[in-house]
Amino acid sequence: QVQLVESGGGLVQPGGSLRLSCAASGSIFSLFAWGWYRQAPGKQRELVASITLSGRTNYADSVKGRFTISRDNAKNTMYLQMNSLKPEDTAVYFCNAPSRVGGPFDWGQGTQVTVSS
Repeated sequence: QVQLVESGGGLVQPGGSLRLSCAASGSIFSLFAWGWYRQAPGKQRELVASITLSGRTNYADSVKGRFTISRDNAKNTMYLQMNSLKPEDTAVYFCNAPSRVGGPFDWGQGTQVTVSS
């Protein structure tokens, strides 16, 4: 059973930065494409960044140029570097595998990111 644990969220001012981490049980990051999602109150969960098996990255237009996704397969950890944060980035952030044939893994607890002055 795969367990995903997100961490690194917090309260930051607009323009600030955070680095989120996603730890997975088992050596599975090299087996799938991975992504970061976020869900704000009253809104659907959306994919904001992804990284393929070959390392190619994609970003939602709303975060392009500000967020950077990466992973360290040896550490079974994925990261989301978030710069120039805006209030609209406020959400709970989750990690998962968007292209897995059987659907995503069970969702973790997520980590809360709040951008406010």
